[in-house]
Amino acid sequence: MKRSFLRQCLAMLVVASSVVGMQFAHAEDEAPDALIKRLSVDVLDTIKADKSIRNGDLAKVITLVDTRVMPHVDFQRMTASAVGPAWRQATPEQQKRLQEEFKILLVRSYAGALGQVSDQSIAIKPMRSAPEDKEVMVRTEIKGKGDAIQLDYRLEKTPGQGAGWKIYNINVLGVWLVETYKTQFAQEINSKGLDGLISALTERNKTNAKKA
Repeated sequence: MKRSFLRQCLAMLVVASSVVGMQFAHAEDEAPDALIKRLSVDVLDTIKADKSIRNGDLAKVITLVDTRVMPHVDFQRMTASAVGPAWRQATPEQQKRLQEEFKILLVRSYAGALGQVSDQSIAIKPMRSAPEDKEVMVRTEIKGKGDAIQLDYRLEKTPGQGAGWKIYNINVLGVWLVETYKTQFAQEINSKGLDGLISALTERNKTNAKKA
């Protein structure tokens, strides 16, 4: 049951992030906790209104992530953090491949869980931050049947074109997503190097695609 809730919470992040694309024009002036609150409310309505998302339409989820989610998530930072120190030694092509395969891995994980989200509500906890902070954590709880589910976000404020708050890590039930993959990736890198990690991710994604 706990693992099911974990997948459910991660799925909600994908759909919540997609809503940013609709209203990003004013996102750079929006406080991070206000942004997460708005997205969290919108995600429930989005899921309830779209039967194909609830049924885990993988093609639709992939399109959704590619066109509307990734521009608003610092995915390069997520991938670099998960790969660890070896990222700095990676060639541009290796970095590109790692981001592509890591994205597919996450998207397919989310897709299988989208159908589990139904009648939950979101509570935003008070945020401790100063106006000059460039990185913050927004803590939330998903409330429904059973125990409340912890779902926290780490966000950074990005400057320049497309400025605003971007998500770069997620904590579900006390486990940070990036750190979880960092441990797995380090074992593969130590054993077979960066190319070995890329190959392992590619094979894992192929296997998952066959099961879909």
